[in-house]
Amino acid sequence: MRKPQGAGSSDPWKAAFVTLLVVALLAVVIWLLLGSRLLVVRDIQVTGVDRLSEAAVVEALGVPTGTPLARVDTGAAAHRAAELRLAESVEVTRVWPSTLRVDVAERTPKLALREGGGYRLVDQDGVRIADADARPGGFPLVTIRGEVEGNPGIEAAAAVAEELPEDVLAKVDTIAADAPATLVLRLGDGAEVTWGDGERAEEKGEVLAVLLREHPSSAERRYDVSAPDVAVVR
Repeated sequence: MRKPQGAGSSDPWKAAFVTLLVVALLAVVIWLLLGSRLLVVRDIQVTGVDRLSEAAVVEALGVPTGTPLARVDTGAAAHRAAELRLAESVEVTRVWPSTLRVDVAERTPKLALREGGGYRLVDQDGVRIADADARPGGFPLVTIRGEVEGNPGIEAAAAVAEELPEDVLAKVDTIAADAPATLVLRLGDGAEVTWGDGERAEEKGEVLAVLLREHPSSAERRYDVSAPDVAVVR
């Protein structure tokens, strides 16, 4: 029996037309993404900045307006902006059709240091956040040995400040971090806290809070939470 014409086979002209249509659509999409002036960077939205200026972040990105949005290397742009001293991390995302969104997490001060005749606020990496002639309030004064940036004593002291309950942190005047494994806290009234190393910081903070409630601090008081399971008060 003769098979009806076209049965079990496709029209070659129809297949060619569909192929050409797909190719044309792909060409249009590629042109829109990479070659047209429709989907280019027209706006850069910067969020999360306080000490940094939006203009400084935009300049550091290195992405001129008019750049096709699809061609922007968001990872490289974020890396360039993160080189700014006050930027801790940066994330860059495309927002179609014509916007780059830049989310900045700024470095935040954790400690104060004496610097020359004044004071310096630094973060956990020892990066300078701000300078002041008078001692800034609300930050423990830390003492260290060696360079400030990248100093392990700074990192250890900042971890203590991060883990202490707020009401306890408010009582801390200085943190001696000359030897990061044997930190010593001095409270505003002269009481001294032997902290030890940076291990079990959260637990030590909780134990110290209890000790301060049960044994109020004074100039003669000495606390030892270096081994929080067997904390000592003298």
